[in-house]
Amino acid sequence: MQPDLAALVGSRICHDLISPIGAIGNGVELLALTDGDTGAEMDLINESVQNASARIRYFRIAYGAATEEQSVSRSEILSILAATARGGRINYIWKIEGDQPRRLVRAALLMLQALESTMPLGGDIQITRDGETWVMRAEGPRLAVDQELWDNISAPQMGFRYTAAHVQFALLPGVLAEAQRLLQFRHMSDHLIARF
Repeated sequence: MQPDLAALVGSRICHDLISPIGAIGNGVELLALTDGDTGAEMDLINESVQNASARIRYFRIAYGAATEEQSVSRSEILSILAATARGGRINYIWKIEGDQPRRLVRAALLMLQALESTMPLGGDIQITRDGETWVMRAEGPRLAVDQELWDNISAPQMGFRYTAAHVQFALLPGVLAEAQRLLQFRHMSDHLIARF
């Protein structure tokens, strides 16, 4: 079986970057313990480090390799989503209990990015389960759906061109197939629902 080289590259990049980002975070913590007034600049650096670390952990799962045996703890998912949402325009409401298979979490994180692309003014995304089906509901004040991108998840077209901002749409057909899931997607004026 041919390895997914893009996923392996993603895993390697995230693995190699998380250590220096963590070291920077530790350095910021040590500076904060000194008697000097670190002020707003230190708060900004600390917030940036936390956000970068959360993004790398997010990307590590979403774009990295996932085997059938791997799982992701609920606490790790909540930690990543909370740090990613901090200071942003999207709120994530994860209502799935317990540890979950990494392949399904990978699909969910890519789907979150796809849903985020439809929410230019922000909003809320709730993640639940209905039996074995994962349900993601996005609500926001103004939704902008590129139907061709969404259609291409379920029925990929040969030669379809993606931008870097839409790489999640390019990866989702393969990731969903690997997880043995099919996407159902519908949108209304004020909300979207993706089920897989």
